[in-house]
Amino acid sequence: MDIAATARKRRARDPQATREAILEAACVRLAQDGPEGLSLSEVAHLAGVNRGTAYQHFETREKLVRATTEWVSWKLYRAVFGDPEQVRGRPVETVDVAELSDRMAGFAMANPALCRIWLLTVLASPDPSSDVFWREYLESINRFAATDLAQPGIDTEALTVIMMAGTFLWPVWAEARGDAADRRGALAQRFADECLRLSLFGTMRAEHYPDVLDRVKKRGGAPPIAGE
Repeated sequence: MDIAATARKRRARDPQATREAILEAACVRLAQDGPEGLSLSEVAHLAGVNRGTAYQHFETREKLVRATTEWVSWKLYRAVFGDPEQVRGRPVETVDVAELSDRMAGFAMANPALCRIWLLTVLASPDPSSDVFWREYLESINRFAATDLAQPGIDTEALTVIMMAGTFLWPVWAEARGDAADRRGALAQRFADECLRLSLFGTMRAEHYPDVLDRVKKRGGAPPIAGE
């Protein structure tokens, strides 16, 4: 049985499945070659569809880059925040800050190239707030900053850039030292813990977060990455 041919026939009857296959392939190419190196023809070949079908879904390379960036953003959103329906209207006081930090660091460590390209694409866009993940992250910090859980005077936009840049560039630094593939979980945890420590003594009122404070106190010294 020709599995690829069967898959192509199934997708031909399901335009949404075809679109998903193209976006999956575009993610792979985007991570490897960046936005400038993305080719609709190569993406179509990788997705197992003909070029004409790819052009029916995405008329230009620029549209494919935008759609892929948006798709990655939704993957990020669900990995970090969860179900969009449950996130809307969620009180700040009920957010598990430590778990959110772990999820974001873990996703970044598992998808380093894709996250880095997503970040640079969004930062360079005229309106980063049009991106669903960026908007939710910034708005969550805005909601937090408006409560008595936060220290006064937080520059929420600057803090968003700092946290995202650190989270999505940490895997690049870690992998350059050679052992990130074997220690992804530990490295993501190490970064998340440091973010929590900085937040506890920078933006958050530590007395309101006893569990996070206890975790930071128990962390102790972090083992260095090989090659340091």
